[in-house]
Amino acid sequence: MLSVLSGLGLGLSLIIAIGAQNVFVLRQGMRGEHVAAVVVICALSDALLIAAGVAGLGFLISSAPWLIVAARWAGALFLLAYGLLAARRAWRGGGQLRVDTVEGGARPRTADAGTGGRAGLASVVLTVLALTWLNPHVYLDTVLMLGSIAATHGEQRWLFAAGAIAASVLWFTALGFGARYLGRWLRTERSWRVLDALIAVVMIALAISLVLPVIAA
Repeated sequence: MLSVLSGLGLGLSLIIAIGAQNVFVLRQGMRGEHVAAVVVICALSDALLIAAGVAGLGFLISSAPWLIVAARWAGALFLLAYGLLAARRAWRGGGQLRVDTVEGGARPRTADAGTGGRAGLASVVLTVLALTWLNPHVYLDTVLMLGSIAATHGEQRWLFAAGAIAASVLWFTALGFGARYLGRWLRTERSWRVLDALIAVVMIALAISLVLPVIAA
């Protein structure tokens, strides 16, 4: 259960950060356009990437146990840096999603928000696939980092992965289908600062928990 909760916490911390993918999911949710397809693609893509990271790095570490210690320190340093950056964003602010109120509901101010009309399913699918798979950070965060940290859980690494996958499913489902209710709250800078502060706390706490066993030994 601890491994599942660790994966859930880290997965949510990584996914919630402001990014093009989240903005697109929020936009589709507020516009009510192909929300189910967008949520399924995002969650399934994350699941595949997480599984690939856990499977690949798990095999390497099983053949070289010393990599576990290296993975702990590398993961802790990455989490600490990520947490400090989130803390900096929470302290300084500056990140917010601008939302315009238009006839028929609210929608985010994005590059194509003013074009009007309903986007076709093919266009939406291609866009969300590009935002997910062509983003270089997804391979660093989801494959490399989550895979590295999952490996430190040994036999329970797949439980950690299950927690991270559950976090992805929960977040994208809530973001996509709850967008009409979240839009007014998420448009404020203060809301994103609160989110960044929570992300910073989780990241730094996980970084400390990773290296405590090494230090104690």
